[in-house]
Amino acid sequence: MDILAVLIPVSLFLGLGGLLAFWWMLKRGQYDDPEGDSQRILRGDYDDHPKP
Repeated sequence: MDILAVLIPVSLFLGLGGLLAFWWMLKRGQYDDPEGDSQRILRGDYDDHPKP
């Protein structure tokens, strides 16, 4: 039972840290254009073949 005195604060701290990191990414605009990356990869102007 003594281990719960360590595990509960650690889990709360990690959960709060994850929530703060997610909030920080939202404020920085990391999720503003989710469709852009999926459409950008389909464009034909990418040259993924090496030149001979």
